[in-house]
Amino acid sequence: MSNNQAAEAAATRFSPDQLNANAQELAVSSVAWLRGHWLDVLIAFGAAAVIVALLHAVRAWGIRICKKSPGITGWGSIIGRAVGRTGNFFIIMVAAKLVIGYASAPPLLEQTVAFLFTIAAVFQGAIWAREIILGFIEKRTESDNYHGETLSTAIGLIRVLVTVALFSIALVVVLSNLGVNVTGLVAGLGVGGIAIGLAAQGIFADLFAALSIIFDKPFRRGDSVSYDNTNGTIDAIGLKSTRIRAFTGEELIISNRNLLDKEITNNTLRTHRRGALAIGVTYQTAPEVCTQIPAILQEIVEANECDFVRCGFTGFGASSVDFELLFDSQGPDYAQFYARRTAIGIAILSKFNAEGIEIAYPTQTTFTADPDGKMIMPYPQVQPVVGVEGTHMVKDAPESDGK
Repeated sequence: MSNNQAAEAAATRFSPDQLNANAQELAVSSVAWLRGHWLDVLIAFGAAAVIVALLHAVRAWGIRICKKSPGITGWGSIIGRAVGRTGNFFIIMVAAKLVIGYASAPPLLEQTVAFLFTIAAVFQGAIWAREIILGFIEKRTESDNYHGETLSTAIGLIRVLVTVALFSIALVVVLSNLGVNVTGLVAGLGVGGIAIGLAAQGIFADLFAALSIIFDKPFRRGDSVSYDNTNGTIDAIGLKSTRIRAFTGEELIISNRNLLDKEITNNTLRTHRRGALAIGVTYQTAPEVCTQIPAILQEIVEANECDFVRCGFTGFGASSVDFELLFDSQGPDYAQFYARRTAIGIAILSKFNAEGIEIAYPTQTTFTADPDGKMIMPYPQVQPVVGVEGTHMVKDAPESDGK
């Protein structure tokens, strides 16, 4: 059957005259059925009543679970809340569908019950799916430190989007079961959705970025983060932008889309902070003393509640023999790391002074030479010094050996 023929058949089926004729036929056949099969009808009604009572008990169980735990604590409470949203119309139609065949009902009555059951089942399925989806979302976000207003707005927006999507699908399914050609409707909805998406792509990009932050949890409110050239604390996560309080005091407002496009370092989730110190000693330091420096530094690091990583020679500098010390301060607390690094630096200075190890600093030595090129000490001759009264005083100086 072509689409045009199906549309004509559906229009004929739902015309006023045809509906009136079907209603009259249903009434007549139902009366005749009740007179001829009254015992079967009573048994069917009894079975239907039992089914309705059982379904009501299941729904009451779901409602009790929701009352005991108002918040979403697990999948049990999510399923309970969904079951508690079961409608009376669906319960009645389930019972009718299950017992209608036993009572030898007229074909038109069976078709009517099947049609109503389809409508009830499709829309009840949409309600259950909505509650499960929203329950899962609330479960993912209920224990997180997000701004309450932002989370409520996001959940409300998600509820609207999920409801519209699910009930649109349910409506299309029902119309399709009625014999209505839904191809044009689906195409129209698709084109309309594309047009709306293109017109508001910037808004939707930031919105979905906000939802990604809420569900994926790269950071939370109160976390210390490093973003691009910015270091600060997350103040608030909105649907359009995120506010970061920089360590220098100012508040930075960054769109969610741009925020997720770059690398973000969440300092709150650090397991430790690593410190590195470059230490140089003078070239006059004895080699056997240099070999003891890593052990000396390890002892200092461990005495200041840090984990020693490694220490070793790194190169010959312009004025020093260079070593590098690496250590870890456990935990994300920067203030604690800062204090421990300071204590380690001062302890190194004290230990080196006590051991006679000189820390190098930039120096320059100037040598002089005789006209023949031999190196001599500066000022090889005794220099006369004029006294207070004009007399000449001679300061003793070591004799030069000409080298």
